[in-house]
Amino acid sequence: MNVSKYTIAICGLMLLAFTACHRDKYYKDGGLAQANFPGTMLDYLDAKPDPFDTIAQVVRLAGLSDMFNKEDITFFAPDDQVIKRTIGTIYTGGLNYYLYVRGRDTVRELSDIDSSIWRKYLLQYVFRGVNRLKDYPQIDFTLLNIYPGSLYYNLGGNVMNIGVTFADANGIKYLGYRQLQLSYIPDISRPDEGWSTFAVSSSDIKPKNGVVHALLTDGMYLGFNSNIFFTEVFNAGLK
Repeated sequence: MNVSKYTIAICGLMLLAFTACHRDKYYKDGGLAQANFPGTMLDYLDAKPDPFDTIAQVVRLAGLSDMFNKEDITFFAPDDQVIKRTIGTIYTGGLNYYLYVRGRDTVRELSDIDSSIWRKYLLQYVFRGVNRLKDYPQIDFTLLNIYPGSLYYNLGGNVMNIGVTFADANGIKYLGYRQLQLSYIPDISRPDEGWSTFAVSSSDIKPKNGVVHALLTDGMYLGFNSNIFFTEVFNAGLK
């Protein structure tokens, strides 16, 4: 049976459209369903008491309300469990256990901690400008020499690696869903070592200013390194 070039071209276009739709199926971005939020970034945090009620409180304690209401920033948002885990108790660990065993008063209110400390550590999750998932390069943690992500300075002055992983699908490499990854680099003199990496659960959430990428925060402490945070609070003392 003879098949015309026109028929082949039409079939090719249909296959391309099917493949594109198939790829979109695997575009993992939990924020896309309701990406646009009709308020500022701080309004968004206030509107989501679970999981961001405490984070909104820390934004205010850190004196960052204007930034979160007016400036174009990208916020990789930790959730309330990060603050709860970081503060802890004298029985379960965390900052309060650290202070207790050293004979210091423990934290009863978040306002007990100096605002400059809250500011410093919250800004480790904030980046200048509006960057969506599509704006970040690919990262493959097994092939960093080929897909390394990229280094970015957060507003706390730390260098972080941010990249997008591409999952496999139907046996085809990199065909699957895309997911943002935020990596803390503890020593910039050794930029390829000791990373702590946290995936984004919902990306591209868009309030009126900036963009929010909500993090998966299992095991995360504020500022990524709990001992550094504990030591700084200890040295500064509580209010």
